[in-house]
Amino acid sequence: MKPFRKHVAIAIDGGGIRGVLITQALIALEKELGKPLSEVFSLAAGTSTGSIISAGLGAGLSAQRMYDLYMQLGMTIFPKTLRSSLWPLFPYRYSSQPLEDALRKFIGEIKMGDFWTAKPPKDIVIVIRDLVENRSRFIKPWKDEYRDWPVWKAVLSSSVVPTYFPIVEGRYVDGGVGSYSNPCYVAAYEAVYCLQWDPKEATLISIGSGRTPDALKPYQADKFISIQWLTPLVDSFLAAANDQQVRVVKEFFPDLDFRRFQIDIPLIEMDEVSKMKELTEYGKQLGQMIINDQVDHEADRPLAIPA
Repeated sequence: MKPFRKHVAIAIDGGGIRGVLITQALIALEKELGKPLSEVFSLAAGTSTGSIISAGLGAGLSAQRMYDLYMQLGMTIFPKTLRSSLWPLFPYRYSSQPLEDALRKFIGEIKMGDFWTAKPPKDIVIVIRDLVENRSRFIKPWKDEYRDWPVWKAVLSSSVVPTYFPIVEGRYVDGGVGSYSNPCYVAAYEAVYCLQWDPKEATLISIGSGRTPDALKPYQADKFISIQWLTPLVDSFLAAANDQQVRVVKEFFPDLDFRRFQIDIPLIEMDEVSKMKELTEYGKQLGQMIINDQVDHEADRPLAIPA
């Protein structure tokens, strides 16, 4: 693996239970580096499941510990019940209480500002969507308005995907509802413009939660009834937004050592806990791709900028 530069940041995509895949890949990276990732990254940005992992890194949890927690708690957070089976009849599929309980237990009651006052300081950026103000919020430990936010609240807000969980405080939902399911641009902007890192001295590792090739998607749009459009439309939106973020980073931060890693997987829904062992195997493959610097080229098409 090509050595990292002086400053190192990580950006982690959303994806629900596909966090199993990401944490397994990070286990391989920790073994390769010979140290906990919390000692390597001084900036982490995450959305949804990526916010859980980013906050875990900020709190000093190892990749192995986070993987174990996903495996232990997956069925508790995404239980199969009558509500989850008949979800179109309800406002949401799952209670968020098991997720909140897990976050409070394993991350604790630390505040966002505690990341910034730690020795050494950590910049952990958590992306959420504010439905009341109709904007994305970037919860940062050095911003006065967010210093006193409990970390569990920020992470929970970033993780509550509409229709899956109830929204937080009547306004906060998954940051992927905006354009930042892939927060690599958020991390690049934070590094260069907020932390004042020299791009020539910085490495940004961006990790996806698995991409399903079109050939493996069971979509035949000419036969859809109305509700069947929901999944393919959301999938198309997220895929396009994720690729766009990669292209923006490459276009506007050319001196940054930017490495985007993604892996093709079958269609696995964000709550499909029956596929955790399968996700583990894909995570091992993704880990080797990171170690071998097999970066993703899917989003390498040039960014179209109006003349």
